[in-house]
Amino acid sequence: MDMGGNGMAMPPPPAPVKKARYMHMTFFWGKNTEVLFTLWPGARGGMYALAILFMFALAVLLEFRGYRVLEARLARRRAPRAAAALRTAVHAVRVGVAYLIMLALMSFNGGVFLAIVAGHAAGFLAFRAGLCGGGPAPPLEEDRKNDPVCC
Repeated sequence: MDMGGNGMAMPPPPAPVKKARYMHMTFFWGKNTEVLFTLWPGARGGMYALAILFMFALAVLLEFRGYRVLEARLARRRAPRAAAALRTAVHAVRVGVAYLIMLALMSFNGGVFLAIVAGHAAGFLAFRAGLCGGGPAPPLEEDRKNDPVCC
């Protein structure tokens, strides 16, 4: 069957053009952004507020994980190998949370930035400055052994 006159079939139709999404490369203010996942939080104000609270909580969690008293308690209550495995797992979680925070900051949204800074400040105040405990935690035994000032 001749479709075009010279015995060749018609070429397929062109693929539909996808709408390009714009990603900011400078800080901006607004609720229409993407944080961590495509189309999240989207253009809804409630979801943006949830994203802000989530990033605040992640920053507080990261500061809590840096709380040295917690690490000392984990090390004291277990056998050496179990303690090492537990500390390694907790460290892996801390690094994962830190990378999530870094990726969220790469959205360049001013509200996300302020929420993360406020979360770190609140976590530091609560766990490292002594608000939720007896002040700054003493260094661990491993820190004392590796300290060049210590004899």
